[in-house]
Amino acid sequence: MEQRLFSKDFTLVVIGQIISLFGNAAIRFALPLYLLNQTGSSALYGMVTACAFIPAILLSPIGGLVADRVNKRNIMVFLDFFTAAVILVFSLLISDENLVVLTAAALMLLYGIAGAYQPSVQASIPALVSPARSMEANSIINTISSFSSLLGPVLGGILYSAYGLLPVLWVCILCFFLSAVMEIFIRIPSAGQRLKGGLWTTVKEDFTESIRFIREEKPIIGKVLLVVCGINLFLSSMIIVGLPYLVTEVLPLDAAWVNRLYGFAQGALAAGGLAGGISAGIFSGKLALRRSGYLIMTCAGCVLLTGIALAVLSSGISGYLLLTLCCFVIMIFSTIFSVQMMSFVQTATPPHLIGKVIAVLLTVSMCTQPLGNAFYGVLFEICRGYEFAVLLFSGTVSLLIAACSVKLLKTGVL
Repeated sequence: MEQRLFSKDFTLVVIGQIISLFGNAAIRFALPLYLLNQTGSSALYGMVTACAFIPAILLSPIGGLVADRVNKRNIMVFLDFFTAAVILVFSLLISDENLVVLTAAALMLLYGIAGAYQPSVQASIPALVSPARSMEANSIINTISSFSSLLGPVLGGILYSAYGLLPVLWVCILCFFLSAVMEIFIRIPSAGQRLKGGLWTTVKEDFTESIRFIREEKPIIGKVLLVVCGINLFLSSMIIVGLPYLVTEVLPLDAAWVNRLYGFAQGALAAGGLAGGISAGIFSGKLALRRSGYLIMTCAGCVLLTGIALAVLSSGISGYLLLTLCCFVIMIFSTIFSVQMMSFVQTATPPHLIGKVIAVLLTVSMCTQPLGNAFYGVLFEICRGYEFAVLLFSGTVSLLIAACSVKLLKTGVL
């Protein structure tokens, strides 16, 4: 008899993710925006967000190692409680004098926790659903992430604009606390693998084993990883740095509404992810991995269109609406691409390697994110007054990467 998708434990994972990811979206929206509002510097914004990715890169391999050896439920519970504590301490210490340092430290901790957390969530899916339902389960997790990311920036933007940063922090503390309590009641089967030696020795051996698997047994995973790294470096980083900078500092918008409009733009990103996640679930049986390169090509085309439009449009609200619409479309197609890639990796990887392989993929792909964030932060600063040129550059390079990925996936996927 086929295992049903919404078992009690998978349902609890989904509910816990709704609450936790809402808090995550709200805090990641509020802290960088607060820093940008206080300093007005895209370079500083880019450098701080770049630094925030470093702990995530370092902790993802450890997260994968632990996910394969410790009960995944316990990891999620501990890290959600710890996240609530980090935000509480930040809310008590924040002041204008230590703004940059404390914001950078808080973001680094939060991203590091997320880096250790995600391998446990992704590795728990094969333990809770049958392989035949893997695509649907991943679609649901991505849809939940997008839905939470939709509500987080929109509601966070309204709350932040009306009352400031502290109420947003208190809501996030409550979200992570409730998520941790919810996850206590989840039961996830554990393989119980043992450490092969010391912690770092085990990390090194697991990393080596995962790389060998990717290079020798499933080289297509490595090829897909190169595409993801290129997209993270030249497209994702531009959106992460460019969207808040363009909306809050560049486009001629009403100052009283600018933070709310940025919240709505972030919500559009999440809405696109939600639509993409739902689409991936509905059309799971019809989506061919070999045609995934065209999804990335569409995303690159949207960036080019936005750059051209910003060069010729003088209306701030028109530029904002077009930018928001294109970000929505980009997220639809990039989410479908992400769901396809994750489902492929989960089904193509042996159970004892899933956590480690996912951790390697997350680690390597995230290495490009801080580089891209810092690069675009400086580039927007250099091109002040000609920001459309940055978008044209991003779109052109991303289109070249997409063209290469079309050929790569057509010839490399069986």
